[in-house]
Parts: sequence; C-alpha cells; structure tokens
Amino acid sequence: MTAEPRPVDPAGMPTSPAFAQGMIAPAGPMLFVGGQNGIDGSGALLDGMGPQSEQALRNVLTVLDAAGSGPEYVVKLTIYLAAGVDPTAAYAATRTVWGDRRTAVTVLSMTPARPGALVEIDAVATVPER
Repeated sequence: MTAEPRPVDPAGMPTSPAFAQGMIAPAGPMLFVGGQNGIDGSGALLDGMGPQSEQALRNVLTVLDAAGSGPEYVVKLTIYLAAGVDPTAAYAATRTVWGDRRTAVTVLSMTPARPGALVEIDAVATVPER
C-alpha cells in the first residue's frame, strides 16, 4: 500500500484548514493507537494544558513510528479534554506538534480517568506495507 489516506470535504459543508469532514483510508493494515496522556517517558504527567497536549501528541507519534506508520497515515484523531478547561492552549499545542496536517477529528469534553490529566488523544491510522 502506497496511497495515503485522503480527505473528503463535501460541497456545502464547512472546510477547515485543521480538519477534514471525512477521510478515505486505503485497504490494508490498520493501527488503533490507545489514548495517550501528557506523560513523559518516566510516566510523569506534565503540568498544564499546552505541555500535556504536546506530549500526548508526541506519544501518539511514537506509537505510529513503532508500528511503521506516521502522521501522514492517520485517518482519525479523537481528542478528549477535561471538562471545563479552555481548549485554546490544546489547539495551539496540537498545531505545534501536528502542523498543518488535516485529518478527521472529534473533540470531546469528559472527566479523565487519570487524576490531573487535562487531555487524552487516540488515533486510527493505516500502516503502509513496505
């Protein structure tokens, strides 16, 4: 498989530089990345929405790399934010690590399972055959 997932942006629906309305994933192996918090390699939870968001995305990138995939193969991100927090820092941090790459995205507000966690991010990606 060499084709990367491609965005679907139907006419008459809003278009965003940050996300796609849908993604078409080529047939092949799929990777489901479990929810990643803003914890570093030692397991310490970073302080604040921005640092936690950046680290959670770096953790997603690490899992993608270990599976032989990469951010260009992600078809869906789900971002879970702690209830009542201002998402502005999370969005800015996400762009810092993720760049201008578009994918399908869902953002939800919830109560994190890990005390002190402000964000958790999971992903669905294709794995290119090499």
